[in-house]
Amino acid sequence: MEYIYWILIIVLVVSIIIVALPFVVMYAKNNKKGIVKLSNCPIEHELEFGGAYVKISIEDFNKLGFEFGDSVNISFSNGYDYFDIPYYNGYYSQTGSTQLLGYPGSKYVKIAISNGEDLWDIADLGTKSIGDEQNLLWDIAKLSEDTTVTITLAQKGKYKDIQDARDIHYFDDRDMYTTNEVFANFRSMKGGKLKNDYFYRSASPCDNVHNRASFVDELIKDAGIKFVINLADDDAKIQSYMQKADYNSPYFSTLYNANDVANDCVEPLALTMNYSSKYFTTQSTKAMLAILEHDGPFLIHCTEGKDRTGFVCLLIEALAEFSYEEIVEDYMTTYANYYSITKQLDSSKYDIIVNNVLNPMIKSIIRKKHIDVSKVNLVDAVKKFLTKNGMTEQEVEQLQAKIEDK
Repeated sequence: MEYIYWILIIVLVVSIIIVALPFVVMYAKNNKKGIVKLSNCPIEHELEFGGAYVKISIEDFNKLGFEFGDSVNISFSNGYDYFDIPYYNGYYSQTGSTQLLGYPGSKYVKIAISNGEDLWDIADLGTKSIGDEQNLLWDIAKLSEDTTVTITLAQKGKYKDIQDARDIHYFDDRDMYTTNEVFANFRSMKGGKLKNDYFYRSASPCDNVHNRASFVDELIKDAGIKFVINLADDDAKIQSYMQKADYNSPYFSTLYNANDVANDCVEPLALTMNYSSKYFTTQSTKAMLAILEHDGPFLIHCTEGKDRTGFVCLLIEALAEFSYEEIVEDYMTTYANYYSITKQLDSSKYDIIVNNVLNPMIKSIIRKKHIDVSKVNLVDAVKKFLTKNGMTEQEVEQLQAKIEDK
């Protein structure tokens, strides 16, 4: 029996060598002077968002010489290539753009298209041009589990300014903030012809993941909010929050029980941040219809009150004839509240966020990538957007009349 034991040991050792050999080879190649490269690494389909895991840990990948903010070239063994792709530790690319991710807590490095739709089952996407992809990488590149990938450093630190500007974090401790309003990211939307104190925006009044819900609840009670547009949760999620020991939002509960919370805008609005998708645009239009059908003051929120909230508020603000500068000011107040990023304190980060987050939102409404959004007639653009996505021209006119101060 002893010889069987040794045969099993030998088989195990050989198996380990076979599995490890490709990695040994690629590490050896990367040791050549001046080369920062990962060669012929296996990939794995990332099912949730349809990207591709590169089967190497973030730590080991970075040891090869890659750093967040670098530009890389990506070549799949099936012949599909990407050039000049940013390597970030978060989803910092504009919607529809490819990025290499070392996302904190992820087992592997990942290649993904920012805010892409889940199109795993859709075929014939390989004909799309690399500059215009709006769908999932796995389908577009026609990848399979047998495909490998080679990643080469293209330019050191090319996207470091965006990496540094977007790699920002905030605190969930109330004592770190000056007021309850700042902590809750709560404010009345002001500008253009919008009715005064008719629309408010904030972090979530029901999801206490960031310890802000009870503060928001008190603020919306004081503001006399009559209707809430919840852009983050469906009924099941809201009810799960209400069952938690730390739930303390009685005013929100009153509104919810009176059917004065549009979550998923009457069909549970649990939006992702893929604001170019048909689902997002349709649900955003349903939010506008909910406003038309109910009485204010209104609260608009997601989890943090930042991007999903920012998009829907942008529609309202444009329709109420806010200037581009007023839209920027309102959107960037969130970054002042959470991260103390203002034009005065850090103009570089401020401008990067406007150019890489807010402006692409506006462009997705206009449906033009290469345009100066500050020069566009945003009222007309939003009217076209809403009529294209489910509202009649009469409903849009009624909405505009309802939200404007006479």
